[in-house]
Amino acid sequence: MTRLFLAWLLLLFAPLSSAQAQTRGPLVLAAASLQESLNAVADVWAARHHPRPVLSFAASSALARQALAGAPADLFISADEDWMNELARARLIVPASRADLVGNALVLVAPANSTLRLDPRPGFALARALGPNGRLAMADPDTVPAGRYGKQALIALKVWPLVSGQLARAENVRAALALVSRGAAPLGIVYATDARAEPGVRVIGVFPPQSHARIVYPLARLTSASAPDAEPFRRFLLSPEARAIFHRFGFTTR
Repeated sequence: MTRLFLAWLLLLFAPLSSAQAQTRGPLVLAAASLQESLNAVADVWAARHHPRPVLSFAASSALARQALAGAPADLFISADEDWMNELARARLIVPASRADLVGNALVLVAPANSTLRLDPRPGFALARALGPNGRLAMADPDTVPAGRYGKQALIALKVWPLVSGQLARAENVRAALALVSRGAAPLGIVYATDARAEPGVRVIGVFPPQSHARIVYPLARLTSASAPDAEPFRRFLLSPEARAIFHRFGFTTR
């Protein structure tokens, strides 16, 4: 862990005075794939003369572990239910505040100049497309939601044993996306919204929804919440106006 990163953590989670707590926006721990959309929602909220929320993006696993370690924050948005359930079991969320925010889809991407096309179906030629030395970029399937969904899909489609030894494991879905966009990996598994946000990649296949668990982003207020706007901003995130913004960025909404 670098000194710069440690300093950032100390700054982000430093205790606030009562006056600072009254004037700052809520601190939101949010899955990395929400970066553009949640910033857009926060901009709309701030334009209405609210303190702008402080948005911290990373893998859901990393953010959940920060909360479990006692880092103070106001809201948590996970990219899957498992990590939200972890916080619920630790009694770190307000149960009545939990709600499903948005959904997503899982896609296979290649660099933008690639002409490859693959149809993710049982037994599809993923290993052949990678070749003997190619790497499949994906978020860590042991801990990160995007990686877990990807592994589920590859197992369901009966290709996991053929490619599991060629993974380029990334710390989050955006890091996996960057590997493909830079040409460091010929293929990657990411969310549809990530592919949409990155001009350096193109979608070459969409995984069948039934091949993996439903991709859902649960939202909840943390019991450590202290910002006055924590609950109002949570309600705004669930409003039709905010959902329309998420939809514009490619997320599914209900």
